[in-house]
Amino acid sequence: MTDLMTRKAALEKRLAELDDRLHEIRDELVSHNSADWEELATEREEDEVLEGQGLQGQAEMAAIRAALDRIEAGDYGFCTRCGTEISQERLDLLPHTPFCKACAR
Repeated sequence: MTDLMTRKAALEKRLAELDDRLHEIRDELVSHNSADWEELATEREEDEVLEGQGLQGQAEMAAIRAALDRIEAGDYGFCTRCGTEISQERLDLLPHTPFCKACAR
């Protein structure tokens, strides 16, 4: 039970970090208004990178929310595909994973 609460706290902390980062990305994206064409081109390239990071962050946040839902439902730590218990080592690396190693392939 303590391990589960530790994992829940870690997931909630990561969710908050991602939320902060996504707000920073949004603020950065709306702040670009350079009049210089060269600077504007560079800003647009940077925007593409930021947008990619934002999409990755949103996907991770969705996975974390799903993991938190599984904790609440009592299903956390079990593969959503086959029902097998997910190894602690795998959960240590990917605490929000819904799949055991075999099903993740």
